[in-house]
Amino acid sequence: MGRIIALDYGKKRTGIAATDPLKIIANGLLTIETEKLFDFLKDYAGKESVEKIIIGNPTNLDGSPTDATASVQHCIRRLKNLFPAIPVIPVDERYSSKMASRAMVEMGMKKKDRREKSNIDVIAATMMLQDYLANNIL
Repeated sequence: MGRIIALDYGKKRTGIAATDPLKIIANGLLTIETEKLFDFLKDYAGKESVEKIIIGNPTNLDGSPTDATASVQHCIRRLKNLFPAIPVIPVDERYSSKMASRAMVEMGMKKKDRREKSNIDVIAATMMLQDYLANNIL
């Protein structure tokens, strides 16, 4: 059984989360500089069985593309070329950063830590993955 990886892709940073091998729990892994993302994923996929990659697909409330949509689409094409046997699935991420910020407040995280954008990225990836598991795994 392989893991599912979730990416909250950004131009500067990307939050990464992964499931356990049984695909029961979503765990935040890290936030990485986007320029190092593909090297990290190659290394990770060399050590762990990866069944699927989900990636946040940014859209406006009306479903139209945002200024970040093109870079995410480029990332998706690159992932498909790099890992042709692994499905890459775009998922709605319209509220992921807001939900991550709210979750940090509810967890009692200090204001200083909540300002750290890398925390938001990895929590957003984890929340996208949890949502995907809740809605797509039987």
